[in-house]
Amino acid sequence: MDEFFRAAGWALLVVSLIGAVYTFASGLALSWFLKRNAPTAASFPAITILKPLHGDEPGLRQALDGFCTQDYPGPVQIIFGVRDPLDPAISAVRSLMHDHPDMDIELVIDSRVWGSNLKISNLINMEQKVRHPLLVLADSDVSVSPDYLRQLAGALANPRIGYVTCAYVGVATGNLWSRLSAMAINHHFLPSVALGLRLKMADACFGPTVAFQREVFDRSGGFARLKDLLADDFEIGRAIRALGLDFAVTPMLIGHGCSEGTPRSLIKHELRWARTIRLVAPLSYAGTVVCHPLPFVLLGALFTQGAAECWPVLLLVLMSRLFVMAEVSRLTRADFGAWWMWPVREFLSAAVFVGAFTGATVEWRGRPFTLSKGGALVPQTTRRSPTPVLLSDPFADVASDAPRA
Repeated sequence: MDEFFRAAGWALLVVSLIGAVYTFASGLALSWFLKRNAPTAASFPAITILKPLHGDEPGLRQALDGFCTQDYPGPVQIIFGVRDPLDPAISAVRSLMHDHPDMDIELVIDSRVWGSNLKISNLINMEQKVRHPLLVLADSDVSVSPDYLRQLAGALANPRIGYVTCAYVGVATGNLWSRLSAMAINHHFLPSVALGLRLKMADACFGPTVAFQREVFDRSGGFARLKDLLADDFEIGRAIRALGLDFAVTPMLIGHGCSEGTPRSLIKHELRWARTIRLVAPLSYAGTVVCHPLPFVLLGALFTQGAAECWPVLLLVLMSRLFVMAEVSRLTRADFGAWWMWPVREFLSAAVFVGAFTGATVEWRGRPFTLSKGGALVPQTTRRSPTPVLLSDPFADVASDAPRA
């Protein structure tokens, strides 16, 4: 048994060493990623922005305002959608309409449910109001710069590009748990994205912003095929790439609000996405083991009874993570976090990574689901979270009623 543990310990040290090299490389790739030239738009096609809302999130009003102050010469329509007529986000939209009377803003309040993914149900209800050929899907908690639409339109001007997406930084909106959530995005997700794109190994499509021609999206299957899938952004990208089109990731970063206020909400959110990625892209997810070198090098030291080789690897692991954190802070001005927070974040990320292999149950917007191998949401029937009653043959009506630009 001792030999088994020693062998496992040496294997963990090797994984940790690879992880440290990977972490250094991701930090170096971040500078390349952010210093790329943004495509210049030669024309400014009419754009419709679809923003599904759910609740009055921290900083919502300010985030929405950024979409109304865009430096974009072409026509812009913004459609907000809520499912509940008592949703507090409605007051934020009404306030926005009052402050920007010249903007083309519409509010859709529609409780119809077309599938298990309630965000997609919201988008289906909103789609009938779309008037323009270029669509931008933007999450409610996204904050953007004034050149946001210019960069999206410039990238989509290339006929080989099927969709454009944006990487993002986490913006803490609350307490410690919110800051830990932002650190996961800033110090793990963002550098990994930069390295994956640098090595041409990443097929990126990020939910906070996806832009595409409506005609292309319709050919890929539209919202109908997404109605029961949790990873709708992943599926949008996969379907459009299947048409033989490429994608672009802008050098512009957008802000993603991190509003987790309790350890339970943070863990639920991160476990949901970890389990989703594991089910829809199992090999890619397994490869992210190298993103968690600190816990593994400590386990390696334990299993090898403190072999001398452990300590240089541990030092390299610590230096690599601090290097990435410093680079992210320097290049994006993202919150570095207190010195003691990053080890907590490292162990929490590793726990979530392992936890993703322990089940297929997730909670989304207070409702429990089981995830199928294809990423479909299967509602669990409980007294507190009843399965929604779906409308019969919904997409026949959507297809016939929705106007086309």
